[in-house]
Amino acid sequence: MRARPHWPKQSNWLCTLLFFTHVAVGGEIEGIIKDPQGEPISGAVVEVAGTHQRARTDAEGVFVLRDLSPAEVELHIKAPYHNHANHRVQVGRDTRLEFTLARSPLEIIDITALPWHASDLESATPVDVVTSDALRDRPSATLGDVLRNQLGVHSTSYGPVASSPVIRGLEGPRVLVTQNGLDAGDASRIGPDHAVATETSTAEQIEILRGPATLLYGSGAIGGVVNVVDGRIPQDNATLGRWQMQHDTVADENLIAGSLTTGTGDIAVHLDGFWRESNDYRIPAPARFDTPDYGGTHRLDDSAYESSGFNLGGSYLLNNGFVGLSYGKIDRTYGIPGHEHHHDHDHEHHHNDEGVYADLQQERVQLHSELTLNHRLFNSLNTRLGYTEYRHHEVEHDQIMTTFDSTLSEARVELQHHPLGDWHGALSLHYKHDDLVAEGAEAFTPPSVTESMAVALVEERHFGPVQVQLGGRLEHVTVRSGDVILDSHQADPLSVKREFNPVSLSAGAIWHFTPGYTVSASIARAQRAPSAGELLSYGPHLGTGLFEVGALFEIVGENDSHAPAHPTLRRTPLETSNNIDVSLKKYSGDFGFTLNAFFNQVDNYYSLRATEPHAEDHQHHDDQDDHADEHNHDGLPVYTYRAQDARLYGFEAQAVWQINDRFQLKSFSDYTRATLHGGTSLPRIPPLRVGAQLNFSAGPYSAELGASHYFDQNKTGPLESRSDGYTLWDAQVGYDLNVGLQAITLYLRGHNLTDEEARPHTSFLKHLAPLPGRSFALGIRSAF
Repeated sequence: MRARPHWPKQSNWLCTLLFFTHVAVGGEIEGIIKDPQGEPISGAVVEVAGTHQRARTDAEGVFVLRDLSPAEVELHIKAPYHNHANHRVQVGRDTRLEFTLARSPLEIIDITALPWHASDLESATPVDVVTSDALRDRPSATLGDVLRNQLGVHSTSYGPVASSPVIRGLEGPRVLVTQNGLDAGDASRIGPDHAVATETSTAEQIEILRGPATLLYGSGAIGGVVNVVDGRIPQDNATLGRWQMQHDTVADENLIAGSLTTGTGDIAVHLDGFWRESNDYRIPAPARFDTPDYGGTHRLDDSAYESSGFNLGGSYLLNNGFVGLSYGKIDRTYGIPGHEHHHDHDHEHHHNDEGVYADLQQERVQLHSELTLNHRLFNSLNTRLGYTEYRHHEVEHDQIMTTFDSTLSEARVELQHHPLGDWHGALSLHYKHDDLVAEGAEAFTPPSVTESMAVALVEERHFGPVQVQLGGRLEHVTVRSGDVILDSHQADPLSVKREFNPVSLSAGAIWHFTPGYTVSASIARAQRAPSAGELLSYGPHLGTGLFEVGALFEIVGENDSHAPAHPTLRRTPLETSNNIDVSLKKYSGDFGFTLNAFFNQVDNYYSLRATEPHAEDHQHHDDQDDHADEHNHDGLPVYTYRAQDARLYGFEAQAVWQINDRFQLKSFSDYTRATLHGGTSLPRIPPLRVGAQLNFSAGPYSAELGASHYFDQNKTGPLESRSDGYTLWDAQVGYDLNVGLQAITLYLRGHNLTDEEARPHTSFLKHLAPLPGRSFALGIRSAF
């Protein structure tokens, strides 16, 4: 077996990629890829842009591309720990090309959420990717916790399961969670106590899009897109398997997960599955004395869960692409902290019979195809279709109190065209139909249907060292409900229908002004239709601790025994975001960094406001006695959704230093400031954060030690208390070994090593639910 090449220690660790090509009679390109010492690089991938033709170098660094049309093609070349390269080659002409590629300390990953081929370095807007290895290192039960250490991303921290991502201070209906490019199809966007119906332990990567990069995804993505990518629809039949087992001490949590992709001939199949189980989690020692409702047990009530699921898919492989179909199912039962008064009971169980928990089930069918076309205008057709049925019951004392049902149908078709005057791009057609029904005690929104249709166009072109990207989207959104009941004296339900026509535009550029450096800038004007929850809410929402009134309703008159006040319908404008992003990156050599700055002026920003002016002066959400003089209903303060201008701005920074072959040091920081017009702070905005991580690797041994410090947050919104800062220390050690064809890793990971009391400012439950205390996880994972 050939030894892994030793990287030279000269400045920038430059590698010279020698790529010799000649074209055979049948449109064949053959080449070899080497490093500066003449050693071949195996495992490099060479792709023909705009097609599904690709080749991988063998142990001798050789690749072959066959059946190419006699024309100029663009080759995209990528190798592990190298910068990606693009080069145009004329098929039918002998060519010898030489590339100099710098080894990058930043991991460069291809993005699937964009219609054209691009890596995270080739996007004019900020894009982050969490790789499969990173996901296996921290297999959390929630999407928010998995992403909490990414630049600009925090978590709502609503217990151990219902935690969603917060991107640059935005969450809920402004952050879209997708599964393989289609809406995740759950109820997580309408309440912080609702879990995201995705699973990260079987995912291949997670992509985070911010700013103008979200344009293709429409109204629900104005704050960001989190795309969870898995292999449920395989694109080739190469055999690849993974499995993992882990036990975590903080909640006696157990995890088993695995996936397998294989096939033969023109058939590929995929199967993955997972099982998780935990008890209520332990809280840090300092929090045991100032957190209510624990009864001396030192665990967080109603934080246990059980979860399982699987995906089964298959694809028919064609010469010009693939067509695949998949079926997936998730079952999840999880406690909902803070939804009732405390009851003393045994905490060692998987859901509290006397407590409050949610019983969630989702079934999902997806079709995905990517086909290369022989057409005079278009060269490829990508199609994604999805149908999702989702239901969750909220159960208290073994009785179903509230049920949420959602049926989602979605279709996305992307047509990539041949170069037009050196412009590459794609036309996107998008349709989505979401039918949501909530029934029961906490049905704070009436049954509603949200339907959207959109057409979008994105284009890019290289002007020497400058890459320009343009985009536009036209959308029509309809929100309707025929069952709006606001008062028990109301004779007939109201029928409500609102139509919106958002228009979004973006422009960006990347300038490779010197080798190893890029500077990029982008601007976008994106419009969002308010969600059904923001428009139609009218009822108690225990997840936020408020009686919520939608933006459609104007509160007038005095309280009566049945409703806070008499409502009338009102005007609801589009929310418009005017966003600027600027970024500087260094990605070559032994030191790299990323610096992002953003400014977002939002017109008609929808947020909850108190029904009386003096309510804005109260700063303690957890003290309901402060609201005795306010409008209230069911013991909750009454808040209405209102549109008011807002401003959000901040920065993100990351640096990576490859000290030597064994040690690597990473550091990062991010900050967001968000205010309404007039200077009132928006609630639950994360504070300034800084962190660092030291990585060690030598042969089969690996280790890491990291810390993240969250500063005090004193800039608070109405009914919100300040939050103290805290520091979380994490560590991990691992040992790699090969057993047959399996690459196995044994690991031990510690989290919150100092047992710090941590109450995230982004959480509705910070006064009731601190983050888990000190924990240790022992696990084993394998790939083959």
